[in-house]
Order: sequence, then C-alpha cells, then structure tokens
Amino acid sequence: MPSRDDASKAAPRRPPGARPRVLLTNDDGLWAPGIESLGKALDPLCELWVVAPDREQSAASHAITLARPLRLHPVGERRYAVDGTPTDCVYLAVNHLLKDNPPLAVFSGVNHGANLADDVIYSGTVAGAIEGAILGVPFCAALSLVGRGRLDFTAAADFGRAMLERLLETPPERPMLLNVNVPAEPRGRGFALTRLGRRGYGASVVEKTDPRGRPYYWIGGPEQAHADLKGSDCNAVLDDGLVSVTPLHLDLTSNDALAALSNWSLPRHERR
Repeated sequence: MPSRDDASKAAPRRPPGARPRVLLTNDDGLWAPGIESLGKALDPLCELWVVAPDREQSAASHAITLARPLRLHPVGERRYAVDGTPTDCVYLAVNHLLKDNPPLAVFSGVNHGANLADDVIYSGTVAGAIEGAILGVPFCAALSLVGRGRLDFTAAADFGRAMLERLLETPPERPMLLNVNVPAEPRGRGFALTRLGRRGYGASVVEKTDPRGRPYYWIGGPEQAHADLKGSDCNAVLDDGLVSVTPLHLDLTSNDALAALSNWSLPRHERR
C-alpha cells in the first residue's frame, strides 16, 4: 500500500451531514462513454467531481506535465477538462480544486479496453488511481471494460457503484489501491480477488513515409495469449468471465532480489 504517515492515511474530514466527496478521472477523455456511465452511477451517492483530460491520453502511463503550463477548463458544475494527462488531472484536483476538503476516493475509468497484467505499467487509467494513492486518498480504484468496438459500460459502472457503496458502509482500515477489470459479457455477477497475470503484445514496428519523403513509425503489435496462471486477473476475466479485483501497491522494491544480492560484491567498491 502507499507509504504515508498515519495522518495522511486518515480519511478526509467532512462537515456533519456533508455528502462524501469523490473524484472521477480517466484516460479516454472527458467525453468518453465510460466516464459518463461511471459518473451517472456514482453521482447519487456522493458529491462527485469530474476532472479528466480534454482528449484521449491512452497509454500515458504516469506522465506528469512539468515543461509547460496546464489549462483547467470548467465545463459544468464540478466538471473540468484538463489539457494534460490523468496524473495531471488528479494532481490538480487534489492539490488545487479540492485542497480544502480532499476526496474520500478516486475512481479512474471506465476505460475502453483491458488493463490486465503488464498493461498497468502503461495505463493512464491505472496511473490516475495511483496518483490518488500517492497523494494520500484513502480509496483509489481503476476500472476497465475488457473488449473492443462498441461496448455497454453498464456492468462496469454498476460494479464501481457497488464498490463505493461498500466503501461508504465500511471504510477500509488502511489505504486501498485496486485495479478492476470487467468482462464485456460477464458470466453472472461474480468477481474474484486476483493478482496480476502475464500477457504481452507482438513487438511490431510499421515504417511508412510521409508526403515529404520522411519515415515515420507505428509501434505496438496485436495482443498475445496470456499465461495460464491460477489466481491471475487474466484467467479470471478472459477464461472464467469474472470481474477481477487486483490490489496494487507502490513499493517496487524486489525483496527476492535483495536476498539474492546479499553476498554481492563489486571490484574496487565496498558494500556497506
């Protein structure tokens, strides 16, 4: 879980009778159908703030904009478009728009397409939730709908609402960061607690030439079959038709590697 002191892990204080404050973002852009569906599902339960990119930012990962100013455009009540990444959106929302009354939760999505296995490294959707966790928001969740083409986001939005209902009924004792993937055609209403699986994409580079004779490139290939790993998000969603709920944490330290390096030495250098 996020490394924060006890004070930052405490749930935000709200005035008596105030509705819980929730922040919603995504990487498909403010006008994408996934965020619209999730917003409609969450809004009756909370004071919903929507701060999202003004255009698609898929695969932006955890990029943050430091080399130019950002523009924050109000487009409705508690609704803003940002000319930046999902990370920028959450950073601006928590540290500027909502700084006097931080949100109880950050929801990111619903993404159009899977964020399974290694996808979490590249995903702007997951990065939005991660940024919330870094900033000390108690509950952060990324939601994705696994499929292509025209999708119905109802089931994914309903799952997001169910998570918020659970959060409001029983707040977690410690900060929580979740990556959720919902099958486009779920088999019933089941979900599984999972770990990240393993799958990849073809290492493809397509070279073309622009009208001025200069080369340009498209990178990335088709999805490959996932590894058959019991308890993984890939197996739950792609094989069993279940919603996968994968807890994430921000400590990238490899404890196995630390143990393997315990007797490591280097010429001319002393390990202390």
